[in-house]
Amino acid sequence: MTNAEKKTIKVPPAYSYSDIEKMKFVTLPFEGVWKELIGEPEIAGSWIIWGKSANGKTRFALQLAKYLAGFQKVYYNTLEEGLKLSFKKALEGNNIKAVGSKFCFHKERLQHMRARLDKDRSPNIVIIDSLQHFRISVVDYHSLLEDYPKKLFIFISHANGSEPKGELADEIRYNSDVKIRVNQFVASPVETTRYGGNKPYVIWE
Repeated sequence: MTNAEKKTIKVPPAYSYSDIEKMKFVTLPFEGVWKELIGEPEIAGSWIIWGKSANGKTRFALQLAKYLAGFQKVYYNTLEEGLKLSFKKALEGNNIKAVGSKFCFHKERLQHMRARLDKDRSPNIVIIDSLQHFRISVVDYHSLLEDYPKKLFIFISHANGSEPKGELADEIRYNSDVKIRVNQFVASPVETTRYGGNKPYVIWE
């Protein structure tokens, strides 16, 4: 870049503490076991939930979706199970019917999901199940967060041992505000969330 080109770049003023003090952040007033697990989260950025097969990931994701739908509309991208009988039974088993139109779902790739999120009054909470079936890149992930800064993306991931599976899952874990491992039907924060939650949640007794 030449000096002349550098001079054409407009640099906005840097923020001061008083600027961020005036900013308003949309948070969800969680209560009870959900507040103990997660805290009082902001509707922005990403979370990651991971675990091995048959340990309760989908059941936990749907319980979380049901609770979130009490605050905001939730979109569930059911890439792994698809629109099958097994998914219908999972919805029935977690009484998702109780939240009505606050919960919606489909099975779609990134391009179509983006088109959905670009619509007026689109859901602000997006659950993607699973990350491995979504097949996006690290660049795609960061672009989602940059292009939709007022939406929350929750990624469900397979596990490799006790860790999320794959390079992208590692990147999302590093970057996420909430990191939860599901093991033997217990959801446990891997570390204290950025919103204060740190207590395990029993998915199924």
